[in-house]
Amino acid sequence: MNKHLLSVQDLRVSFRTNGKIARAVNGVSFHVRKGETVCLVGESGCGKTVSALSILGLLSRPPAEITGGKVFFREMDLLEVDESRMRKIRGKHIAMVFQEPLTSLNPVFTIGDQIGEAIRTHEKTEKIELHKRCIQLLRDVGISSPEERIKAYPHQLSGGQRQRVMIAMAMSCNPDLIIADEPTTALDVTIQAQILRLFRSLQETHATSLLYITHDLGVVANLAHRVYIMYAGIIAEQGSTMQVFNNPRHPYTQGLLNSLPDRSKKGKRLHSIPGTVPSPAHMPPGCPFHPRCHKASDICKTQFPNMCDYGNGHLSRCPIDYNQK
Repeated sequence: MNKHLLSVQDLRVSFRTNGKIARAVNGVSFHVRKGETVCLVGESGCGKTVSALSILGLLSRPPAEITGGKVFFREMDLLEVDESRMRKIRGKHIAMVFQEPLTSLNPVFTIGDQIGEAIRTHEKTEKIELHKRCIQLLRDVGISSPEERIKAYPHQLSGGQRQRVMIAMAMSCNPDLIIADEPTTALDVTIQAQILRLFRSLQETHATSLLYITHDLGVVANLAHRVYIMYAGIIAEQGSTMQVFNNPRHPYTQGLLNSLPDRSKKGKRLHSIPGTVPSPAHMPPGCPFHPRCHKASDICKTQFPNMCDYGNGHLSRCPIDYNQK
């Protein structure tokens, strides 16, 4: 029996563009346990969002094509589920919070209408009870004067308030899993901290699992139980947050951590990883990170690396010999 709430196994997703095949996700595997927060981390274009959209069947096909893998939610392979069944899963069992709420919320409907629609889709609720639930959801996510805000339209709210509304919609049917796709990217640091505290509080209250997609390692340190580092469509390293932060094994992970601002580096030039992420349509042979890696050897240029096991669930696609100090 699958002990994980969500288990993504060897997921492969390609896009056909201008007659070429771009492999956006190339054999990605990860899992989320009940009540756990897992962060999927990487630069823009590494395949994080494509992986998340594949879970919920939200990729347009074509141009996208899922060429391999399985996505188990409990014991059900979501890649084999028809659209009718998938609509019953979205929102009720798995909900998603998108990066930009202003483009996700409908500008011509009130906040109350949109939260209420999420509930009506999956449950039979009387109008008065529905109104009370919507107000309570707004209160739960920290929106002041919810009785008034429920009548507001998206453009009448601040960015932080709109993101809270998106979280309220995601929580409306008490899902088992929430997928949050960089929900704080467009917010200032103070509001970002408030949203992260809100996620932690809601998770503790409802024991909801959270798959959090981000490029910000600072967010990971404050939120995640476990972390998966993505690069160019693959998982480069995975482990507990403590393992990955305290003992990074992959040169890409090391580069990301060295790039973080630190008081001890005051007055010094910040570290940066040279080069750029390769195009999914033009992947280099061997390890996709080798053109940017200062530790690369000849074998890295020809052989695609397997995962190396460093114990206790800490895995990396870089052999120990290349990683010794």
